[in-house]
Amino acid sequence: MLPKLRQSKCMKTVLPALVCLLTLSACGPLSLYYREGESVSRMQTETTNCQVQALRDAPVANQVRQSPPTYWPGRTYCDGRGRCYRNPGWWQPGRVYTVDVNQGLRSKVEAQCMAQKGYRPVSLPPCKQGVKSRVAPTRTTTFPPLSTESCFVKFDDGSFQIITPGQSG
Repeated sequence: MLPKLRQSKCMKTVLPALVCLLTLSACGPLSLYYREGESVSRMQTETTNCQVQALRDAPVANQVRQSPPTYWPGRTYCDGRGRCYRNPGWWQPGRVYTVDVNQGLRSKVEAQCMAQKGYRPVSLPPCKQGVKSRVAPTRTTTFPPLSTESCFVKFDDGSFQIITPGQSG
């Protein structure tokens, strides 16, 4: 009976945290390459081509690393009669992890490739409910002009709508 109780408590703690994390990730900015008047499908094709080129020019180069170990000193415990006992200390090994040392270079190569094709990186905030409610939901197929008020709506299939308040569409 006790293991089920612990599992239930864990699920009550982990599940809300997971739902919150997924909700927050859905509310983050939309980062993409942008060129006014270009089709979204063309941008996606160009991005894939540049990612493939970047992977060729700066391939994955994983290195296994380990964080330093931690020493936990022992403790001394004394009972009511004045007898003391000492627990020995112990070493906790460092965490082993992998780092792709070419990731930064690969990102730069991709960004340079997209810049040569006329794209620039942009990051748009999600639209507030008041903005979304005033515009008919329509997937963006061609990049519209942007302003400082531009925002986006994400659809369940991964597509999006870019909205610039004050402009139609």
